[in-house]
Amino acid sequence: PVEPGDRILDLCAAPGGKATALGAALKGSGLLFANDISTSRARALLRNLELFGISDLLVADMDPRDLPERYTGFFDKIMLDAPCSGEGMFRKDDNLARDWSPEKVASLCVIQRSLILQAADMLRPGGMMMYSTCTFETVENEDVIRHLLKERPDMELLPLPSYEGFRPGFSIPGEEFPVSRCVRIFPHCMDAEGHFMALLRKKGASFSGSVSSYPKPAKEAAKPVFEFFLEIGLSSLGGKPIDPSRIFIRADKAYYLPPVLPDVKGLSFLRLGLYLGELKKNRFEPSEPLALAVRKGEAARTIDLHPEDPRLLRYLKGETLSILPEEAPASKGWHLLTVSGYPLGFGKLVNGTFKNKYPAGWRLS
Repeated sequence: PVEPGDRILDLCAAPGGKATALGAALKGSGLLFANDISTSRARALLRNLELFGISDLLVADMDPRDLPERYTGFFDKIMLDAPCSGEGMFRKDDNLARDWSPEKVASLCVIQRSLILQAADMLRPGGMMMYSTCTFETVENEDVIRHLLKERPDMELLPLPSYEGFRPGFSIPGEEFPVSRCVRIFPHCMDAEGHFMALLRKKGASFSGSVSSYPKPAKEAAKPVFEFFLEIGLSSLGGKPIDPSRIFIRADKAYYLPPVLPDVKGLSFLRLGLYLGELKKNRFEPSEPLALAVRKGEAARTIDLHPEDPRLLRYLKGETLSILPEEAPASKGWHLLTVSGYPLGFGKLVNGTFKNKYPAGWRLS
């Protein structure tokens, strides 16, 4: 259960299906720390989070072993969808079946046991963690939970809400740990692949680790950013008033830092906060992630098109558009293109021509 304001860690987050859901549940308040040890996978993760308009994020490509010392007791909620042998996906992907071996299972068990201990150490007292896999192997599922409960007595296993098709975890008669509270999903029991889930809680009173202070406000350097906000009538992001102290300028790039700022000194990361855009000779070029982070109705200067308008496809291909005077609130300058009120991207209007600013790498062919 994610609440706005939570500090959330998705430890093995790529490609981002769960991370986007976690970030959306924060509703523009809190922190989503999305990590993947693979830099290439972390780049794909960042792209997906930006496509979904998630703004309060930190995307990193760290080895999980390097995180607990820095973030001991820091997170309210942790998602650990652990790398596994993937048996639950065999019917979906033949390559996974061909790649399976007992040796692979054995090596993954070591990684999973290490990951779950590292995650537990980063959880605050009273915080919750979800451990999940897409395998049927007991040694990768219930045995990993048993290992955690043995090594970290301050962790407890919680029951999950019942759902049609859920099956209890595999328990051993007379054992001390209630692993039957875990959930197994089998393809023959419900319309799904094979999965395992365990919800855990750290005992103790609520407490969260310390956060870093914000850098000095950018002020003069960020002046073109504020001028752009004024031009398009943007005074809030994520449903909350824009906080000038969260605007950070680095190497002519402007960012909107998360409301919760973790210690990032020496951390390898791809993104901290929302990438607002680039400063070029005292002018500001807004980014696509900024466009997608704007909520419906937050910007005043918009050009709104119907979903079936053929100009939408042309925009996504990077082409310029013809805009009638009555379709735009201003005769020139920056506008946010929207679809039934929802943002799609920025462009600049000049003499009835909407100059496309949709990024080249995102365009349809």
